[in-house]
This record gives sequence, structure tokens and C-alpha cells, in this order.
Amino acid sequence: MKHYFKYIYISILLITIGCGCLLSACKKNEGYNTEPVSNDKTKPGVVTNIKVDNYHGGAYITYDLPNSDNILYVLAKYQINDKTARETKASYYTDTINVDGFASNKPYDVTLYTVSRANVMSDPVKVTVNPDVPFYKLVSPTIEISTDFGGVNIKALNLNKKEVGVILIAMDNSTKALEVNDQHYTNADTINYSVRGFPAVERKFGVYVTDKFGNISDTTLVDITPLFETQLDKTKFTVYKQPSDSQIGYGWELPYLWDNKVDGYSNGWHTQPGTGKPMQCTFGIGVTAQISRIKVYERPLEYAFFHGNPKNFSWWGATKESPADVVLPQSAPVGTVVGDWVNLGNYRYPNPPSGLQPGFTNAADEKFVMAGVDFLVPASAPAVKYLRLLVHDTWGRGDAAHLMEVTVFGKPL
Repeated sequence: MKHYFKYIYISILLITIGCGCLLSACKKNEGYNTEPVSNDKTKPGVVTNIKVDNYHGGAYITYDLPNSDNILYVLAKYQINDKTARETKASYYTDTINVDGFASNKPYDVTLYTVSRANVMSDPVKVTVNPDVPFYKLVSPTIEISTDFGGVNIKALNLNKKEVGVILIAMDNSTKALEVNDQHYTNADTINYSVRGFPAVERKFGVYVTDKFGNISDTTLVDITPLFETQLDKTKFTVYKQPSDSQIGYGWELPYLWDNKVDGYSNGWHTQPGTGKPMQCTFGIGVTAQISRIKVYERPLEYAFFHGNPKNFSWWGATKESPADVVLPQSAPVGTVVGDWVNLGNYRYPNPPSGLQPGFTNAADEKFVMAGVDFLVPASAPAVKYLRLLVHDTWGRGDAAHLMEVTVFGKPL
């Protein structure tokens, strides 16, 4: 028996040593190491036959390495703007180094060194690069700032789909200075969003563009008076049941949609399963109003991003008193008019902020749903007195839809 345990011990020891060797053998080789790996203190030779290939905001520098087995990497040192210095390294396995982040399209000096395995640097070699206009500066001239409900709308083009930050500054009444109010980071080719929360009084606004290197464009400044916006009075909302509206399920009648209860334990609006499409409801808002946004509260808790919560949907509106019923198309461009109804907007509910897959969401995602999500209505949309929600599909891909609450904002006429 003692020999039996001895053999087990030896086997475990051999497996442990073997695994250690495998882990050591599989260690990732980055191509260079900044720790000294040689005792050879000889100064390495310099790179030669240097060529420059410029691009927007940077340049590729190619070269020939000196004839030495002791080279570890090539180091480039350069200044990208008045405040920031950068360093870039390239392994001895390559003949090209990338320098980027330059603030402007003008000449910049780059200093190249070869570095040995003993961390000994060669003599410097200077080269001049002339980067093309950096991407953030290509976006800046396309900025458009216009008035919107409770704030401003910002549009710009980012045709190269590069990561940029669009920064809104606004005059602060307390500091009497332009302060950062919103930061919008994106790589979308078309930028179009609104920033709200301002009173309907004239104010100076500005927008500039930045990149991941901290470069900042010139600021576009405008004086704008935001459009007046208020929350519409829910006590004036009324059911406007139409023949094409969905049957109600589980006693979740339409008035629960505006009773200010979003906790997930109260009733909301729920269609009857098995009745198919359209999944929709229609109600009056009690006044004729220019709608600015509609805050949607989907069913939270275990239903977040699941079950009958709408994923893709449209809001339609009607101005006419007692608008006639009509079966609306499941797909139509914004502004489409069908009978007495006009398409105010087509929307998709955002994905879980956590990045988790629907059905595997966490408490933060549930909190996001509980807070409600604003869906903006274009300022060009007509004023309406009736609203119709048309659900195209749900997160659960079923044939029933449900919501806890809607809150409507706009300018009553």
C-alpha cells in the first residue's frame, strides 16, 4: 500500500512539472521585452533607408535594420501636439513602425532609435512626417447645431467611422462660462442626436470634436433658444378603442399605461396572447400638442429584455378629432400618412447595457428598464391629439405585447 501511494505521488509530481513546462512553452511572445536580456552593452547601429507613408493623423515609417543579432526593437519618440509626447515601439521582426495621433496636417519630427537586448539605445535618427488631416478634423466642419425641444440637436458626418467624441458646451448661468454639458462618443458614420434639459430661453452653445489622443478641434458656437417642452398631463389621457386595436389580456386594461406605476408588480397594458398582429393600442392625450419625446417603461424584473416587452415599434399620431380607424403597415418611413394617421417615428429598444444576452440580464439591466427610455420625435412631426403604439416584435418573439407606462412630453398648442 505504501508503494501504491508513492507511485501516485510521483505521478502527480511528473504531471505538475509537465504542465509547468507546457505553460512556459506556450507563453506569448510579444516580439520584444523592455527588461535586459543580454550582457552585451555594445551600442547598436541605426536604421537606414528610411521611407515615410503618410495617412490621416499619422504615418508608417519603413526602414532597414542594422546588421546585428542583438536588436530587440525600434523606438519612435515624437510630439503629437503642444502638450503630449508619444512613444511607439516596433519589434525587430518587422521593418515598419506606426506613428499616430498627430493633431494637424503639418510637418512633425520623429526620432528613431534601435534598442538592444541589453536596453542600450542607438544614436538618434530624425525623420519628418507630414500626416494628412486627422479624422477628428474631418468631422468638425460638418457639425450642425439646431434648436430642439428642451435643448439642441447635433448632426455631423464621420464618413471614415473612426472613434470620435462630440462634446457639447453650454453657457452656465452660475459660472458665466461655457461648461461641458454632454459628451457623445461614437464611431457611427452619421451622427444625429439631441441634448435636452434646457429652458426655452436663448443660450450660447458650442460643439467641438476630440479623438482618443486628446486632440481638440475648433469650437462651433451658436446662440439658440430651445423649444418649450413640458410633460403632458396624464389625467387628460383617454382610451380611444378602435376595431384594429389588440384585445386586452389578463385584465391589464389600457388606462394602466398612464397610472404612474412602473414597479413591475402593478398592472400595465397587455395584449391577449394568441390574437396575433397588429399588437397595438390607441389613446387620446387630451390636447393637441407637438410631441417631443415619449418615455417608455417596459416591464422590469424577470421580464426585462424578455417576454412581451416591445423590441421594435412605431408611434403614430392623428390630429383630426375622432380619427378613423385603419390597419397600419408594419413597416413605413417616418412621415408616412395612412388615412388620418401619420408615422411619428420608428424605434428599437436599446440592447441590455450590461452587454449580456437577453434572457441572461442582470440587476443593472433591470434598473435601466425601470428608469424608462426616451424615444425622440422629430421636430418636423405634426402636432397630434391621438397616439397609437404599434408593436412590430417583442424580445420574447411571441404574439403578445406588454408595457408598464408611457410618459409623453411636448408643447401643447
